[in-house]
Amino acid sequence: MLELIIIIAVVVVVVGGGGTTLLVRSRRSARPAVGRDTGRGGATTAQAGPVSAPRTAERGEAGTSTAPPLEPDIATPPARTAPPAEKPPPSAGRLVRLRSRLARSQSALGGALLGLLSSDRLDDQTWEEVEDTLITADMGVAPARQLVEELRTDVKVEGTRDTESVRSLLRTLLLEQVGTDMDRSLHTARHGDRPAVVLVVGVNGTGKTTTVGKLARVLIGDGQTVLLGAADTFRAAAADQLQTWGDRVGAQTIRSDREGADPASVAFDAVNAGIERGVDVVIVDTAGRLHTKTGLMDELGKIKRVISRHATVDEVLLVLDATTGQNGLRQARVFAEVVDVTGVVLTKLDGTAKGGIVVAVQRELGVPVKLVGLGEGPDDLAPFEPEAFVDAIIGT
Repeated sequence: MLELIIIIAVVVVVVGGGGTTLLVRSRRSARPAVGRDTGRGGATTAQAGPVSAPRTAERGEAGTSTAPPLEPDIATPPARTAPPAEKPPPSAGRLVRLRSRLARSQSALGGALLGLLSSDRLDDQTWEEVEDTLITADMGVAPARQLVEELRTDVKVEGTRDTESVRSLLRTLLLEQVGTDMDRSLHTARHGDRPAVVLVVGVNGTGKTTTVGKLARVLIGDGQTVLLGAADTFRAAAADQLQTWGDRVGAQTIRSDREGADPASVAFDAVNAGIERGVDVVIVDTAGRLHTKTGLMDELGKIKRVISRHATVDEVLLVLDATTGQNGLRQARVFAEVVDVTGVVLTKLDGTAKGGIVVAVQRELGVPVKLVGLGEGPDDLAPFEPEAFVDAIIGT
């Protein structure tokens, strides 16, 4: 009689499409018969039946049930795909293309100098005004005095006051101060099976992380492959910001999955990933730190030491806000002592900054300005070119 009940339940399941759940419930109604089926695990199998069937369906595993999966109440959203990486333009000639932005903020300096030097009288008071104009432009006292002395001598020897002649003299002397013989190239060539490593340092607010993203864009535009290391683990949004830049330009990004991670550890992982993946350049973004905070500066030195054990640190770029003037120079001194800066990136040079800061920071550190930021756009970071810079100042 019990066997007849089971057969009827099975028929109901097949006809009505009741699924596994209905079948299991039917078997529970015939508990004595299942309990005697020791070949299928006895009572243990019977007790586990109602639980195991739904779990198997959820995991998608093979089981005794042949019921179709349940339809979800809400449709699954389509998978998100990252937008294709942009193809950046090459870096060559960027400063010339952006010269108008530079000229807007620097022409006042050049105009003031030309006005003073081409006046009818060039007495001591006029020369003092020329010197004051240069110092106000953040050139620094010593470079300003040297330039004025050379100008006085040249003007006296040439005996000329017309604007074009004075502009030519001023251009020559400014180029000497800015320096046309300094190596401003970025050293980003691979070392055999190892990538070049660029360490980017600076205080918060200078545009450091943005500069890292724009630099990656410059290098990719020049045909190199880039990996970014998000070693700024102190600022909450820094890793996300860098990840966004990487996705945008097609650079891989190595980051920690938690805030406050050891920056040196992240830098180490980034360099190792760069070696394994065969990229050309690894750019490591570091935390912004006040130059007066000894502990943070020591941490920066640790990052460089850890990287140096596995790869060559080819560039240490110090990002400075060009509008900070002498305060920026004080920052530069401390960073140079800790990590041996190889080049300077001057940001916000298109704003209220004065062009003399280029001369002052190079004098202070003995290293060249290699890149300048001239706007908020992704392609507004340009390799520094002395001739284009000076021509923008004096309006030639």
